[in-house]
Amino acid sequence: MIKIEQAVIVEGKYDKIKLSSVINAVIIVTNGFGIFNDTEKLSLIRYYAKKTGIIILTDSDSAGRKIRSYIKSAVNDGEIINIYIPDIFGKEKRKQKPSAEGKIGVEGIDCKILEDAFIKSGVTVSECSRVNNITKYTLYTLGLSGCPDSSALRKKLQKSLGLPSLMSASALLEVLNTMMDSEELEKRVAELES
Repeated sequence: MIKIEQAVIVEGKYDKIKLSSVINAVIIVTNGFGIFNDTEKLSLIRYYAKKTGIIILTDSDSAGRKIRSYIKSAVNDGEIINIYIPDIFGKEKRKQKPSAEGKIGVEGIDCKILEDAFIKSGVTVSECSRVNNITKYTLYTLGLSGCPDSSALRKKLQKSLGLPSLMSASALLEVLNTMMDSEELEKRVAELES
């Protein structure tokens, strides 16, 4: 498994599932053309573009090209790396019939081909010294989930970190683990509460 510092942008949840078996990274799903109207997700993508850089990995069909182009034009600041998968014709196992263009998407691409695509793009594997030790229990003990004022405290935290306001506790958990460890989070929450 490859550890990647950048956030990786993919089209769908099945792409994310497939990619999770190849890389260890934050993976953001556009929900296809849903990204065109999702200002919160676009804000998160912009955040990662500035913070760590983003990698766009969409299908090699015309829909994938449109999504890639939209993200590139919407992200004005930060690093964008494009990774492309080859045109492979066929259909994904879970589908009844091939896509309109007959090409296999990210979810259907062989893991070795995906790995090679990352290596060919020049993406470097990082040795991350940060420990991903923020858990759902951490969020609960700090009052960020499962408490009467959790939502308000989460929004306050997200604002202080420059993150979109509409994030679920699970999405916030994933992002926080790329930004800090549990001790840093505890200090940040204490500052917000005082």
